[in-house]
Amino acid sequence: MRSLLCAAGAAGALWVGAVAVVPAAADEPDGFTIGDPRITESSGLAASRAHPGIYWTHNDSDDGPYVYAVDGRTGRTVARITLRGIGAPRDVEAISLGPDGDLYLGDIGDNLGGSWDHVWIYRFPEPKRLRDATVTATQYTVKYADGPRDAEALMVHPRTGRVYIASKKQDGGGALYEGPRQLTSSGVNTFRKVAPADLWVTDGAFSPDGTRLVLRGYFGARIFRWENGRPKDLGSVGVPMQQQGESVTFTPDGRTLMYGSEGRDSDVTPVGLSGGQLPDSARAGDGEDDGNASNSPSGKGSSDGKDLNPSYAKGALVLAVATALVVVVRRLLRRRS
Repeated sequence: MRSLLCAAGAAGALWVGAVAVVPAAADEPDGFTIGDPRITESSGLAASRAHPGIYWTHNDSDDGPYVYAVDGRTGRTVARITLRGIGAPRDVEAISLGPDGDLYLGDIGDNLGGSWDHVWIYRFPEPKRLRDATVTATQYTVKYADGPRDAEALMVHPRTGRVYIASKKQDGGGALYEGPRQLTSSGVNTFRKVAPADLWVTDGAFSPDGTRLVLRGYFGARIFRWENGRPKDLGSVGVPMQQQGESVTFTPDGRTLMYGSEGRDSDVTPVGLSGGQLPDSARAGDGEDDGNASNSPSGKGSSDGKDLNPSYAKGALVLAVATALVVVVRRLLRRRS
């Protein structure tokens, strides 16, 4: 199994060569390695606002209702939060921090190809103290207006509090879905498609000021300007080479993306942003104009802002093969466990 993963990683290296790499910023934070032996399938990542330097993560399956606070300076787990008041998690794939200071956990994965008629979101306050604790979470039932979907990316807008999910499908059937203005715990929350996404999305994140959205796949990522509740493509953004790229979050200042991966002793790696890909608040601090497609580093922003991703002519075959290998390996491993 490990050899197949390595093969997929090698193929992915070819794909990375086709993606624009953004130079690292001079003040870019250091990366770190998650050393907790309990965290073997880190699938989501969220930078804490209440605790500088802390990142929240979780396993994606077969772990239980747990969320971990990891120190970005040492890679050491400083707290494990146990959620109560919810059902048994099924396939937790994403975590995001809302403007209310609450953490949102997306139990939205569906490795059966989109066969579950509903998924869940769990919401709980970010703890004020970093210590092992049990907290009561609110559970929300989620359905999609156009039927079941497999998804791994959940993003809460840091200004409006609206929740978005990006479905995961390689052949052009993926999409960004928008939830209702306010989630309800007493009924079904229907998420509706607002834009297509061709990228095989494994995670996503809004910048702290809400002006940028990043969506990552195993071997590539796109960044968008967020305008009037819709994404406008600013082009590709660099990703590090990882065994199985699963997560991404912005640092609190919005200048750097932190990319995470699955596996024991998995690395979280920084990639600095520059030019038009920087969030507006960061650009204002540099005395620059607001970013747009014409001054993004790649120079390949879409003109209408409706399509999350232009066609990938270069490297498409490599991406398809590599992604297929990763998916096959994951399914085989799950069946044997």
